Amino acid sequence: MITPRTPSGTLELLPREQTVFQHMVDIIRRGFERFGFVPVETPVFELKDVLLTKSGGETEKQVYFVQSTGGLQQGHEADLALRFDLTVPLARYVAQHERELAFPFRRYQMQRVYRGERAQKGRFREFYQCDIDVIGKDKLSPAYDAELPAIISRIFEELNIGAFTIYFSNRKILRGLLAGLGVASEETKTLILREIDKLDKVGADKVRAAIMDAGLSSTAASSVLELVAHKGTKDDILSLLRGMAVEDPVFREGVDEIASMIASLRALGVPEDRTRLDLSIARGLDYYTGSVYETKVNAHPEFGSICSGGRYDDLAGHYTKSKLPGVGISIGLTRLFDLLRANDLLPEAPCAVQVLVAQMDPALRAEYLALATALRAAGLRVETWLEPAKLDKQLKYANKAGIPIVLLLGEDEQAKGSVVIKDMVGKEQKETPRDEVVAAVRGMLEA
Repeated sequence: MITPRTPSGTLELLPREQTVFQHMVDIIRRGFERFGFVPVETPVFELKDVLLTKSGGETEKQVYFVQSTGGLQQGHEADLALRFDLTVPLARYVAQHERELAFPFRRYQMQRVYRGERAQKGRFREFYQCDIDVIGKDKLSPAYDAELPAIISRIFEELNIGAFTIYFSNRKILRGLLAGLGVASEETKTLILREIDKLDKVGADKVRAAIMDAGLSSTAASSVLELVAHKGTKDDILSLLRGMAVEDPVFREGVDEIASMIASLRALGVPEDRTRLDLSIARGLDYYTGSVYETKVNAHPEFGSICSGGRYDDLAGHYTKSKLPGVGISIGLTRLFDLLRANDLLPEAPCAVQVLVAQMDPALRAEYLALATALRAAGLRVETWLEPAKLDKQLKYANKAGIPIVLLLGEDEQAKGSVVIKDMVGKEQKETPRDEVVAAVRGMLEA
């Protein structure tokens, strides 16, 4: 006999937890749509040559390739692969449908992705990503960059996960600073930014050693680390940046974009304590070119970033000659859910089934079905018990399934034209006229 089990690095939930997960999905979807984003779904697998166009060797090691049994038997090489994120499929999608899309193209996508990495706490091989991106044609105003953290702020507030902070910066500032310090090579700038992004993980000493190995002098390394370590309000840091004697145009462009973002965040009504300008946020991925974001739960910084993203100059350069700049942000929902669950921080969710219509007398089955139909017509989620069973068994079932209300209708109630409403949470019950049941149940659920 085979032991039933799931592969490591996957998340399988019991119904009550799945209800909470779906509740979070629904909140995120509504949040995206509230800001005018439209849904897109792409196939779970892509053609290998399309999917791996942008990836390096390390990414390819994490890809699951798809091959039919027939293909394996014939010795054919796999030509399909499971997507490892939603960004590369988006690039392919936009390039393929460029003439049919209206730009700026505002899409959201909420689907599973797959990575063949070692399963460990907080990291999965199959997980949900919830992405939003705005893609422009030829150009995209930096004004869009502030909208994404405003959306995330609204969504996380509604999820009620506790206090959180959206950290943001702009890679142009550090790139321009490095250019002003004499670093001409774009490759070297990228390497240094990648090391700075590790600051909160490995500490300043190791980052200093790494960026000096990359070619910075001790004085230049000190200048960089002093800047990224600066803490204060958004206005304090902006004032510091404006006062720096760095004439590099990329640096100045980054400062102007930061100033614009701060003003836009305020105009969008994002609370001041929800965002923080942090120049150490650089993001390790090379394709980010401007604004970058990371979001952390204040009480649990060990979680790391639960939502991140940024600006990129050319989304689909490998698939089309058109320039398609964009800005995007992604919630790693599976990881977020798992972290919240482990720390008893999951938001409350509506029960999947609100009412159970119990079966007191098989002869009254038609009445039970009619009662359930009336409740469903009023928008309630209702289950009907359809087989003979003792009432105690039905009540135990409701308790285990988390159904808060059970309706009881027996021969006596039928004769009086009433229904007994049993509150499974408050352990109370009351008899109510049949024509008042819907209103009474609604009142109890809303209390």
